[in-house]
Amino acid sequence: MAIIAPSMLSADFLRLGEEIEMINKSDADWFHLDVMDGRFVPNITFGMPVIAAMKRAARKPFDVHLMILEPEKYFEGFAKAGADILSVHYEASTHLHRNLQVIKSLGMKAGVVLNPHTPVNLLADILSDIDLVCLMSVNPGFGGQKFIDQTTHKIKQLKQMRNECGAHCLIEIDGGVTLDNAKMLLKCGADVLVAGNTVFGAVDPTATIAQLKAISA
Repeated sequence: MAIIAPSMLSADFLRLGEEIEMINKSDADWFHLDVMDGRFVPNITFGMPVIAAMKRAARKPFDVHLMILEPEKYFEGFAKAGADILSVHYEASTHLHRNLQVIKSLGMKAGVVLNPHTPVNLLADILSDIDLVCLMSVNPGFGGQKFIDQTTHKIKQLKQMRNECGAHCLIEIDGGVTLDNAKMLLKCGADVLVAGNTVFGAVDPTATIAQLKAISA
């Protein structure tokens, strides 16, 4: 059964406590938290103080996605704030293997994110060291974008790579996930679906999460 991770970037920040409690009570598995610095991507979101505050109310794991330059400067801070999974962009990590080692040494699971233009085969030599690979199915920086169709080919490629080397990383899809394409994504090999507008833009977010979960059953 797939892991459903609602993206809090699409939540109503004026009602953040209520949104967190909704996720707590729903069929969702994780909270997905997008951290943006206005440099690696053209947007700024939230950082460690907000995540730490959210952690006090949340009862499910925090899947923290760093869309920032020089992410290694902040690993310890995000660990203290409550990150359970910490993912860095391949494109922002000069010393990726070292970054993965540090993240794990701080007690978190280590993820790597690939932008739409980045080939999955670049991870071949370190796939066994990664807990989660997040494939961006939109260009990072903003919610509500249209799914990039080429992502389905990348999912299949990554699944084949994982099988061939005996790795155990989860395959996560972030961007443009809807009730209409969720089944197809899971069939291609996805394990984790990040859903922002699909959940928080719905009339009944809890029911939408339940529908996404049911698709993967």
